[in-house]
Amino acid sequence: MIWLRAAAFAALSFATAVPASAQDITLTSHDGKVEITGNLLGFDGEFYRVETRYGELTVDGSGVTCDGPACPSLTDYVAELTLSGSSTMAEVLLPALIEGFALRNRYQTRRESQDDTRFSYFLMQNDPARPQAVFSFRVTTTDEGFADLLADEADLVMALREIRPEERRRALEIGLGDMTDNNRSRVLALDAMVPVVAPTNPVQSISMPMLARVFAGEILNWAELGGPDAPIALHLPTSGSGLVQAVEDRLLAPVGKTLPTDVIRHARSSELSRAVTIDPFAIGIASFAETGTARPLTLTGDCGFSLAATRRSIKTEDYPLNSPMFLYMPARRLPKVAREFLAYMRSPAAQIVIRRAGFVDQAPELIPIATQGNRLANAIAAAGEEVPLSELQRLIATVSGLQRLSLSFRFETGSSRPDAQSRTNIVQLAQALESGAYDARRLLFLGFSDGEGPAQGNARIALKRAEAVRDAVLEAAETLDPGKIDISVDAFGEALPMACDDSEWGRQVNRRVEVWVN
Repeated sequence: MIWLRAAAFAALSFATAVPASAQDITLTSHDGKVEITGNLLGFDGEFYRVETRYGELTVDGSGVTCDGPACPSLTDYVAELTLSGSSTMAEVLLPALIEGFALRNRYQTRRESQDDTRFSYFLMQNDPARPQAVFSFRVTTTDEGFADLLADEADLVMALREIRPEERRRALEIGLGDMTDNNRSRVLALDAMVPVVAPTNPVQSISMPMLARVFAGEILNWAELGGPDAPIALHLPTSGSGLVQAVEDRLLAPVGKTLPTDVIRHARSSELSRAVTIDPFAIGIASFAETGTARPLTLTGDCGFSLAATRRSIKTEDYPLNSPMFLYMPARRLPKVAREFLAYMRSPAAQIVIRRAGFVDQAPELIPIATQGNRLANAIAAAGEEVPLSELQRLIATVSGLQRLSLSFRFETGSSRPDAQSRTNIVQLAQALESGAYDARRLLFLGFSDGEGPAQGNARIALKRAEAVRDAVLEAAETLDPGKIDISVDAFGEALPMACDDSEWGRQVNRRVEVWVN
């Protein structure tokens, strides 16, 4: 069977018209009727990927014979996977997952370092001298990871930010597919951008608008934040890193600000944390997984709400500066062992590895209502004419006896499309439903909104979002028997705010769909 991409089947009969001197392989069907010549781009042990004058083709190796100097050995085939991008993911998270995958599948592993930015994992089963697979890493930045993918020098990108519009456009143009599709990207683990200071710094909290002004270079002295009369030293990872770009996109861009030029840069987030720890006048933004001995600041708002970065607040996306860790992959077939590795990374076993490695996993958790006193207290404090006591009483009556699921759903700014973390949550909840994890139970999708505009209108919008999320989950759960579970929808608009509505960051956190389970 011959699979084709970027060329019509009818063009195959003319493939031999390409000058032979320009080619390095020829694939011939067993009956000799079809012949494809071209430059070999890759072989995954089952399929050839060939660049021809008609475009890139993917050809089933079982249906052809290969002739030419670039033909791979079918008996000594070694699966190869190249990963490039974020150092935070490459140094700890992915190696831990490879070790977990190898242990689960009875591979032995060997790690070899080429230099400070390159290392490889070899996976063997019977003969240590003959690896079945090689996972090669290039430890760079998110920018470099996408550049390597677009140059066909990487199979997977490790990214601490979402792909940007220009990168997405270029990937589409060269045939890599829409990198925002579920099959092209996934959230591997959860992280967050955390403002950190030295343990001796007296400042305990900061509002999002003030944090943005600090990192825009507009607030220069700690006295303006309730601290000592001393200049503020700004620390960030190196330019081009996913964390810095997430700071620019998520913290500064919404208020039209940019980073100043006098920021102190660090090659690694862990180095940043160490530098901030020993400087009482420093402030940095670090990965949640790499705050080290630096002290995180709590995010506050003028309305009195506060949100600290915790494993639970990051998992529920209640913390406003979440920064998921992404894997991006092109629209081409990967070797079998690579596909098995990608499937493993969604498994419960992989979630345990992610958590043990110090990152926030995506395994669903149930949060009892008894532990959510602060949320309910904030709701009572924020109640007014548009959210009467009767609506709060209806909310409590509705969730009484239920527990909140840690999988929440939020939306891209100015859009009804779920954000990247929520799209992954849709897939995860659908898979849990298909597995029977919630059989004979009740799932309630609750919609909430920000406080901008009339309360009744907000409640209607929140209900539509809850219905949209429910529908997306059911559509993804293709094998679910709807009769095995009770699924319903309700909405309470602005009745249960998570953050202040005085900024876009707070409004973004408040616009959400929660899932409650009996």
